[in-house]
Amino acid sequence: MNIVKIIKSCTLLTLAAVMTASCSDYLDVDTNPNNPGISTPGLTLPVAQRDLASLNATQMTYLGQYIAYNWATPSNWSSNQEFSRYTVNSGFYAGIFETSYGTIFRDLTYVQNYTDPAGSTDYSAYKSIATILKGFQYQYLVDLYGNVPYTEANLRAGNITPKYDDAQTVYKAVIAELTTAATTALSVPANAENPHEKDIINGGDMTKWAQFANTVKLRMLVRLSNTNQDAYIRAQIALIDANGAGYITSDIAANPGYVDDTNKQSPFFGYFRRPSTGLETDRGDFTVASDYTVGYLTTTNDPRLSRLYAGATTGGAFKGAPQTTTLPGTGFTSRDLAKVGPGLLVSATQNQTIMSLPESLLLQAEAISRGYIAGGDAAAKAKYEQAVRASFTRLAVPNAATAATTYLAQDIPNVSWDSSPNKVQAIITQKWVALNGTSSIELWIEKTRTGFPANLPQPAEGGGKRPVRLLYPSSEISRNSQNVPAQTAASAFNDNPFWK
Repeated sequence: MNIVKIIKSCTLLTLAAVMTASCSDYLDVDTNPNNPGISTPGLTLPVAQRDLASLNATQMTYLGQYIAYNWATPSNWSSNQEFSRYTVNSGFYAGIFETSYGTIFRDLTYVQNYTDPAGSTDYSAYKSIATILKGFQYQYLVDLYGNVPYTEANLRAGNITPKYDDAQTVYKAVIAELTTAATTALSVPANAENPHEKDIINGGDMTKWAQFANTVKLRMLVRLSNTNQDAYIRAQIALIDANGAGYITSDIAANPGYVDDTNKQSPFFGYFRRPSTGLETDRGDFTVASDYTVGYLTTTNDPRLSRLYAGATTGGAFKGAPQTTTLPGTGFTSRDLAKVGPGLLVSATQNQTIMSLPESLLLQAEAISRGYIAGGDAAAKAKYEQAVRASFTRLAVPNAATAATTYLAQDIPNVSWDSSPNKVQAIITQKWVALNGTSSIELWIEKTRTGFPANLPQPAEGGGKRPVRLLYPSSEISRNSQNVPAQTAASAFNDNPFWK
């Protein structure tokens, strides 16, 4: 069956299920989320993958870009004022929590628990993939919310009010599951069904899935670097080494067959461009470069500027705006400011990146720099420079190899490795550039963890303190009130993640 038809048919089934379900079904999953006898892992997995890719491409990237001060809003638009004022409440980006539990985990859990009624088909490849994707998304929920439902979640009628598990406990449970899933992915029985085109991320390549599991696990282990658990971190990295798959060697990205049509575009592209015409959506018009990021890229002679941002309609200048609700009306309208650039908005059919090669290389550079992976300064430098070169390539900087060499040769801290006294600061600063517009939720989380990039501005109206987490959504508070941890408006600014 054509993968686009699979997606369309499953979407209709999922919508029907959602429309007929009661609100108590929110944090759990039945043995079949769609229609008994119709939905199999081959139908359910690509829908879950699509939903995960879309959530990370749109809401999570947009949120990360603003909190990391990469984007702003011009004076002729009233949108996005919650970012300039840091209005973080139980309705602020609630879709991250709701979609993760409401559709993504529901469908992935269904795949994990599926048993072929005829007993003739082995779905172990699907189960490994589902486990890895759940781990990927659970990591973000812990990073953004703290304690979350885990051991009692996704049980549907078995428990409609799941308890909240301790954040660090969830983290370590996910790390353990990723360890097992990577090994399982590499040892799928020869007679097991391979997802092939039904896997819209890696096309059934189980080595790539093992590499992805290892890289997500490495990200989580590096997150723990401030928690005095170096022995645990090294032991877990030894388990990564033991499975032999290594880390991702190219972007992990979804593409079910995106086309230039309504509701079928690559989700990040569709956030900013209208189908067929390529004209800007409203969001494409009111999302512009921040003044600080344009200034930083200009000062460091970074040619990625013209790929991350598109010159202004008026005059073609790369001009950014501060994050504020009180911009002057002259010189700061949509026509005057740079917008999302051609290195990010390539086409309606572009792959939707879930985890990029530059991020993987920078994670390895940090792990080496901290002594978790052997190699010392020379090896860390090699990974760092490889990451910068990969960033130039993926953004299609003209003459990328030569341009990257010239850029790295500058005697500028956080550009040249040798000129950077604080190697972690250099790594995170380069991550802030390389992940601009791609997995940008990482930039907010890394700023919370490390404090870098240093001197990153905050909106003057934002109260002088950057948020460090999201608040549980009002929908969850009403459905599971006896278990949701207590929170106040101040919690978003004061309750740091456990790894801080």
